[in-house]
Amino acid sequence: MLFQQTLWPKTSKYRKIFCVLLCKDIFVMRYLICIHFILLFPLLSGNAQNYTLVVHGGAGPISKVMPAEIQQQYIETLDSALAIGAAILEKGGTAIDAVENVIVYFENCPLYNAGKGAVFTWEGKNELDASIMDGSNLMAGAVAGVTRIKNPIRAARKVMEASPHVMLAGESANLFAGEQGLELVENTYFKTDKRWESFERQKSMFVKDKKGTVGCVALDKSGNLAAGTSTGGMHLKRWGRIGDSPIIGAGTYADNKTCAVSCTGHGEYFIRLCVARDIAARMEYKQIPLEDAATETIDKLTEIGGFGGIIAVDADGNPVMRFNTTGMFRGYVKSNGEKFIGMFE
Repeated sequence: MLFQQTLWPKTSKYRKIFCVLLCKDIFVMRYLICIHFILLFPLLSGNAQNYTLVVHGGAGPISKVMPAEIQQQYIETLDSALAIGAAILEKGGTAIDAVENVIVYFENCPLYNAGKGAVFTWEGKNELDASIMDGSNLMAGAVAGVTRIKNPIRAARKVMEASPHVMLAGESANLFAGEQGLELVENTYFKTDKRWESFERQKSMFVKDKKGTVGCVALDKSGNLAAGTSTGGMHLKRWGRIGDSPIIGAGTYADNKTCAVSCTGHGEYFIRLCVARDIAARMEYKQIPLEDAATETIDKLTEIGGFGGIIAVDADGNPVMRFNTTGMFRGYVKSNGEKFIGMFE
């Protein structure tokens, strides 16, 4: 009653004016609320506008006596890989696109054991493996033992998106890639003089070089995680050997609830421990941070005699890089401009 007596106009004329002003005020208030929500949404939603990208180029007995010019080549290529991924994520691109394109760059770089420049089998051929996983829906794809696909990571993604399967192997995977319009090459395309000289020297001494696998993990601005891994496998491998790189859960894993992981090292041990999934499982079931989960898993790997390393990123964009070897080619970049590139312990 008091409201009616003090605020509500008594005449119909003034009542109409009052209603119009009131409606305008409500419209303005709604407009301001919407603007404030848009401006505050990135803060209210945590890391929705942040991204992180982590890469590796293999772990192993990397020596600090490596010539300075070779070290510089690794630094420059790792930096280029980070720039490629960051450019995609900065524009709002997806984690899965960033991971794929970064690994394509590595596959086209003869410096690494993936794609062009991959190591040789005992018979002197190149057999390549790759896998990719989308943390937003747990979809995954992989190829193993392929010999004619220029970029195996692209084939892995096609398996994920254009087939009902998770892994294809050998000549059938080559044929599938061709049907999907991917570029096929002769096996000699992957050969480089440096790798061939290494093959002939190491075969005579039966020395196996296990470093060089490449990988990438990413968190995009939408909060989605993705991981991918690509490799030429173990030097001088025989009998169609397949390592952890194309095996989801062993060499690659991604789940928005926990983290994205890519592995490198002696694959047989990573397969036995399901290293990539083990890290995510420790986070999920023990409710511990990614850093602790990765440390526990690498400690377990060391206990059973395995060696290698992992890169990972969690749902909050925290990068982790763990290894038990003398070095791992690695780096990360974050949306706030923070960047790191390293090779040794």
